[in-house]
Amino acid sequence: MKAKAAVLRAFGEPLEVTEVDVGEGSPVRVKASGMCGRDLVIWKGGFRNLNPPLILGHEIYGELYGKPVGVYGMETCGDCKYCKSGKENLCERARFFGEGRPGGYSEIVAVDERSIFPLPDGSYEKYAAAVCPLATAIHASKVAHIRKGSRVLVTGAGGGVGIHTIQYLKEIGAEVISVTSPPKREIVSKFSDRVVTLENFSREVGKVEYVLELVGAETINESLRTLEPEGTLVLVGNLSGKPISLIRPAMNIMRELKVIGSASYTRDEIRQAVDMIHKGRIEPVYTKFRLEEVNQALELLKSGKVVGRAVLSL
Repeated sequence: MKAKAAVLRAFGEPLEVTEVDVGEGSPVRVKASGMCGRDLVIWKGGFRNLNPPLILGHEIYGELYGKPVGVYGMETCGDCKYCKSGKENLCERARFFGEGRPGGYSEIVAVDERSIFPLPDGSYEKYAAAVCPLATAIHASKVAHIRKGSRVLVTGAGGGVGIHTIQYLKEIGAEVISVTSPPKREIVSKFSDRVVTLENFSREVGKVEYVLELVGAETINESLRTLEPEGTLVLVGNLSGKPISLIRPAMNIMRELKVIGSASYTRDEIRQAVDMIHKGRIEPVYTKFRLEEVNQALELLKSGKVVGRAVLSL
C-alpha cells in the first residue's frame, strides 16, 4: 500500500517526506499523530536495535471505513503470560508502531484490526495530543500506588507527558509540585500546586513521597534528593538516552529509597484516557504541525520549545 510519509533515512538527519510502501493491513487514514519523546530518542539513534529506514509515530488517530478510530501504540501477541494477565505493556513479543512496523508519520497506516479501537468522536488532534501521555500517567501512578493526598514531584512538567501527567495527578487529588523551564512556567502553574525551575530544584522542593521522573539522566539525582525516607521514584523516561548514574548512592541506601520503572500502559488504560478526554476532565495541550513541517517540529522538540505535545495534523 502506497502513501506519503515522513521517512527517517539516517539517525539525526531530517526526515524525508515522500511516497513509500507502508505495508498491508486495514488502511487507517491518519488524521492526527502525536510526536512522543520516544520518537525523539529513536531519531537521535538511542535504540540500538533499530535501523533506518523507519516511519516513526505510535500515537495514531484517524478513520477506518469512515469511522473514527485509534490505534494501540504497539502490537501485542495476546498469548504470553503478561498479555493473558492484562499486562500487555510487558508483552514478550510486542512491536511498537514506528519501530517494528511503519508508524503514524504517514497519510495511511496499515494495521491488524486487533490493534484498532473505536473513538467516541472525531477530535483526532486532542486524542493524539493527550491519550498516550495520560495513559502513561495513569499507569505510572498505579505502579507507584499514588493516591489522594500524596505529595508528588513531576520533572519535565511542561512537555507532552508532563503537562498531562500533572493534570491527572490533580484529578485524583494529589498535591503536585512541577519542575519546568522558565518559558513554560505560566502554563504549568495552571495545573500545579507549586512550580520550580530546573537548577538545584531539590533546595526549593523540600520532601515529597513520590517522584515521577520524566526527564531521566539530567534530573534524576536532584529528584532523589527530594524524596523522604521510603520514598519512591518512578522512572518513566530518559529523554537524552545518556547512562544514568547515582551521585550519592549512600543517600539511597540510608533513606531506603525505591527506584522503579513504568513501561508505557495497558489497553484498559488507553480506554480510560480516551474517556477522560472525551468527558473534558483533561485539557489537551499541544502545537499543531503539518506533515511537511515534521522537521521543524523535531527541531523545536529537541530544543524543548514545544509546550505540551507536538501533533502532526494530516
